[in-house]
Amino acid sequence: MITWRRLTEDDFPLLRQWLLQPHVARWWNHETSPEAVERDFGPVARRKEPSEDLLVFEDGTPVGLVQRSRYGDYPEYLEELAPTLAVDRESVSIDYLVGDPDRCGRGLGPRIIGAVIAATWADYPAAPDVVVPVAAANRASWRALEKAGLTRVAEGELEPDNPVDDRHHVVYRVERP
Repeated sequence: MITWRRLTEDDFPLLRQWLLQPHVARWWNHETSPEAVERDFGPVARRKEPSEDLLVFEDGTPVGLVQRSRYGDYPEYLEELAPTLAVDRESVSIDYLVGDPDRCGRGLGPRIIGAVIAATWADYPAAPDVVVPVAAANRASWRALEKAGLTRVAEGELEPDNPVDDRHHVVYRVERP
């Protein structure tokens, strides 16, 4: 069973462990000092930003993180995405990670994505769709989106999370049922 709750500051040591994992660090490219984790995740945990960081559990065990936000709350992302795909201000985006490398490649990612998107329709009643840009080189991520029912709708140049990557991204979408 997949469940989640909002990330709290008490979860930062676990999140830091996940961010240090090579399979996460490759694509998230995050600073991992305790101060950096506090700086980057603290405002959302304290509800000082409109996005959500969701600590995800499988059968009661923490396994990953999903970040969920409305594009309208972050207009700079709407603007960056505009040349590639027109996105509604009410559209929602997600980012995700499975923290434990032993749980990767077993279908957990698509299950998490599917569960969070299913809840998104109730949590964000004005959202017409969920739109997720992914670095084109991150095959595991975009395959997880496809397995969760999203469709590739565009390709374009976006700023990569990791500077070692080129700007080529693929964009996936699922519309409200």
